[in-house]
Amino acid sequence: MLALGPLNPIVVRLVQNGSRRSKHMYVRAAYLAVLMLVLLWLLLLKTNSGALNYRELAQAGASSFTWIAYLQIGLICVLAPVFMAGAIAQESDPRTWDILLVSPLSTVQIVLGNLFGRLFFVLALLSASLPLFAMTQFFGGVPGRSILVSYLIAGCAALLVGTVAVSLSVSRLVGKRAVFTFYVAVVSYIAVTAALDQWLRQVGLGQGINGRGVTLLTSLNPFLALHALLNPSSYPRAEAGSMTGLRAFMLESPVTAWCVLSGGLSVVLLGLSALTVRLGGLSQFASVRAGVPWYRRMMGLGGKDAEHRPPRPVGSNPIAWRESTARNATFGRILARWSFCAVGGAFGLLLVGLFHFGKLAAPTFQLALLSTVWTEVAVITLVGINMAATAISREREDGTLDLLLTTPITPSVYLSGKLRGLVEYLAPLLAVPVATLVIAGIYVAFGGFGRAGGVMVPVGGVAGGQAPVIVPEAGLVAAPVLLTFTAFCVMVGLQWSLKSRGTISSVIGTVGVVGVVGGTLGLCGWQSGSSIELIGPVMTALTPVTLIYAAVTPADAMFDTVTGGGGLNGARVGLLIGSIAASMIYLGVVYGIRANLVRNFDFTVRKLAGVR
Repeated sequence: MLALGPLNPIVVRLVQNGSRRSKHMYVRAAYLAVLMLVLLWLLLLKTNSGALNYRELAQAGASSFTWIAYLQIGLICVLAPVFMAGAIAQESDPRTWDILLVSPLSTVQIVLGNLFGRLFFVLALLSASLPLFAMTQFFGGVPGRSILVSYLIAGCAALLVGTVAVSLSVSRLVGKRAVFTFYVAVVSYIAVTAALDQWLRQVGLGQGINGRGVTLLTSLNPFLALHALLNPSSYPRAEAGSMTGLRAFMLESPVTAWCVLSGGLSVVLLGLSALTVRLGGLSQFASVRAGVPWYRRMMGLGGKDAEHRPPRPVGSNPIAWRESTARNATFGRILARWSFCAVGGAFGLLLVGLFHFGKLAAPTFQLALLSTVWTEVAVITLVGINMAATAISREREDGTLDLLLTTPITPSVYLSGKLRGLVEYLAPLLAVPVATLVIAGIYVAFGGFGRAGGVMVPVGGVAGGQAPVIVPEAGLVAAPVLLTFTAFCVMVGLQWSLKSRGTISSVIGTVGVVGVVGGTLGLCGWQSGSSIELIGPVMTALTPVTLIYAAVTPADAMFDTVTGGGGLNGARVGLLIGSIAASMIYLGVVYGIRANLVRNFDFTVRKLAGVR
């Protein structure tokens, strides 16, 4: 048993090497700093009066613990893929597997060594924050069982993420570029399950009074499981003994069900990985077929192993062409890209159709539209970050950058081509959320084409006040901010990719910078939009997330402006002004970063020359 865990040679190697890296120390320090600052801010916010009694202190402690518990699971879902990325990036190399498979290590040792060695750092983050959570008990209102169970929920989420990473590594079908898949999968899965759970509760299909409680999706999402633990009154579970079978397990004990299901799935994936690790992984079953199938010919591709490829026009900037076209040169990538566009566009039309025929109420339609567009924007942003953060560091690692530097291509042309090519590649993806908002906006602009009940919703607290379910110009104000914000993310990724020694560190740095900037601006826009008249709508347009929220739910996101002297038209004008201002700000930042990179390009490249 010791050989499978603490004394496993792979675990010892990963823990010893990782413990010497200052990057891991900085990640742990930043993780704790974020939790501490948020906890302090929440406590100050909840205890702003001069004299407090014990009841108010207990309420402040309980509320602060609730928010900090949600934040911890969110950070774990973001950081766990970062620490587990090495399982894909390093062990997916066939040469590494060749060395491992000729060693005396058993298949179980290989699989568990990769899992425990990297999962150790995630569990270290959880254990490091335990004293901070324990301090909330000084205020009262925070039972110790809730703290421990919240850690169990976060630990199960980290275990599941780590197991999936090891399974991808063992399959040997993916390489370093699959690291961003973690972020896409985590964001998409959590957003979709949370949105479906909210919809089921709105239509009364949950448990408790009026069906507003636990649903079958609660035990499939760590955030929902934590919500069921911390809010049993507003999110009630099914009464004990009222059901039988799997439904009883998932609806009566959602927290236990999440831990059991995620742990059980992890064990299954580990078992499959142990069975296939010495059989060549799933790549053993990949077949190579001769000839050019019809679906490859339709997309302009040659045979899978053909020595000749159909010619393509390069354009004026070969770097831009390479980033926008050559990245899309395989059947799988082409299919994934256009499938995203087709499915996203069809789903947007479906939502408008369901709303038109009365299958979705106005609040449900707004929630579904928000969830859909937010998820699409998050996926596109993560894809762009991954592509940009590996665009230069990957070329440095494989020696391509050394060849490019011997050509007449200047640093300005090189960096401009990278930026232009990546944005061109992401442009069809960005068209999906924009088109969804445009379709919904046109539908509202024409009054719902005679829809029964109209397209207006009441404004809370204002007698007779009404606002549209979405402002008609939503797509027009969102398009420039989405495009320039994506360009900003790409430029930050190129900066980290140029200055980083490897692809993993560049991805981590880019995610951190974009997360801090987007989170800070988003919080400012979110709060000021609803509480500051006239200026609030302008601030709301600082990030795509808050801008889309304001466009889809103008009555809630811009409440003071809509109900005040500015009215709905004033809020719409402020949103348009904010969209233009935010776009100009992002363009200015992009230009500044590019100019700085061009100026220091030669020095940075020579400094990292020879790094692989």
